[in-house]
Amino acid sequence: MADSNFIDYVKIFCASGHGGAGSAHLYRAKYVAKGGPDGGDGGRGGHIILKANPQFWTLIHLKYRKHVKADNGEAGQGGLRHGKNGADIYLDVPLGTVARDAETGEQICELVEPGEEFILCKGGRGGLGNNNFKTPTLQTPRFAQPGEDGMEGWFILELKILADVGLVGFPNAGKSTLLSTITAAKPKIANYAFTTLEPNLGIVSYYDDQSFVMADIPGIIEGAHEGRGIGIRFLRHIERNSVLLFMVSAEEDDIKKGYETLLNELREYNPELLVKDRVLAITKCDMIDEGIEKEIEPTLPKDLPHVFISSMSQEGLKELKDLLWKALHK
Repeated sequence: MADSNFIDYVKIFCASGHGGAGSAHLYRAKYVAKGGPDGGDGGRGGHIILKANPQFWTLIHLKYRKHVKADNGEAGQGGLRHGKNGADIYLDVPLGTVARDAETGEQICELVEPGEEFILCKGGRGGLGNNNFKTPTLQTPRFAQPGEDGMEGWFILELKILADVGLVGFPNAGKSTLLSTITAAKPKIANYAFTTLEPNLGIVSYYDDQSFVMADIPGIIEGAHEGRGIGIRFLRHIERNSVLLFMVSAEEDDIKKGYETLLNELREYNPELLVKDRVLAITKCDMIDEGIEKEIEPTLPKDLPHVFISSMSQEGLKELKDLLWKALHK
């Protein structure tokens, strides 16, 4: 993936600005020998803010920006002049981005709505000027507050693709071919494992100008949850899909076993994925006849909607869309 523009994981160091110091100035004028305190407050340090931007689909713009530092707030001045706040830094991220503490792994926030913002590092508050500390018994305070320090630390930003339907299957199960057939997406297609090295998105048109988004996730192999193959890098994208379309090739010796292997990988990675609605598609059915389909049918899971499809001959694609639409709108 060295030449890929799809980056879904970055680690960055962020430091917000320090607050400006308050002023301990005393008012002086030509005919005022002993003026009172007139020190202004210091300005707030700049925040570092994450902002969900639907125009972005990858984190590549942050890959080489390892350190992000916001400006400090300016110090207060005499004449009750407050210091200027440090400029905030906005980091645009795609919808579906999750921020974590790099040391603890704790999730800090997730941004899923367009325009949603989250202050990742708050700027330090500005110190109060001496004008805030005058009292009837202390009419000329000669001190002021220093500004607060900002926050800093290492953070991990992860992108989880947002889609209505996620394709789950072994390498070379026909996922990319299906996506290219029923959407305008043009993923790389070849007859070998791991052709797809990054998620691909496409929009599936349905009746009455309605549509839904489909995501082609790189192939999963047995043991993916333990880091085998490349599946572990993309299993998190499945978490954001409303419906999971399991795809098993008709070339498999045992289709039910293949489906259960895929299901087990999701269970081992995150058991919560099993609550999502599922549909099973037996692909490449142009390579078998109706007699074999009838033999396969009784062996399939009873409680799982299924359909035989062929992206090459267009067989079963209408029925597949109907099943997915029904699952999405249960």
